[in-house]
Amino acid sequence: MLRYTLMRLGILVGCLVVVWGLVYSGIAPRGLGDSNGMWIILLSLLISAPISFVVLRKERDRASIQIVERVDRVKSNLEANRSQEDDVVDEVSRAHGQTS
Repeated sequence: MLRYTLMRLGILVGCLVVVWGLVYSGIAPRGLGDSNGMWIILLSLLISAPISFVVLRKERDRASIQIVERVDRVKSNLEANRSQEDDVVDEVSRAHGQTS
């Protein structure tokens, strides 16, 4: 998961550098007034999203498999804890039933 995040961030930073260069060289339009920095960031996000979607497909699939495995492990641990709690409640119920 960390690897995917770092790769995604790398693509964003690369797009940010390219867009910044294009805007300041005059090839891409500048933002209005003081919004130039925000314009560069938004344009970089817009460009990096589809690039990441295509280029990082395999890495995204690996990350999603890791997430699914982690969620399944947590679910099985929760189920094991529930069954232990049920066993304790049953024992307590039997104990009270025998002493009453």
